[in-house]
Amino acid sequence: MSLQDEMAAVLRRLDDLESTVERLEGLLAQARENEFRPERDRPADDLVTIPDTPYDAALWTDSDDEGLGVRDRRAP
Repeated sequence: MSLQDEMAAVLRRLDDLESTVERLEGLLAQARENEFRPERDRPADDLVTIPDTPYDAALWTDSDDEGLGVRDRRAP
């Protein structure tokens, strides 16, 4: 391949890259526009109140320590 052919190929690739970047910028702008649009149809009763009181310790009986295995047993 001659130097001129290689330069022409590089310029075509740069043009392809530029058009792809422009297309991605447009998609990103659309995504941002949709993300920050307020949700008007969402009812307020979707909210869940989480109490500040501690959980009952009975909830954790017979539970495994995540990543450590079963209580009172040694890891293999």
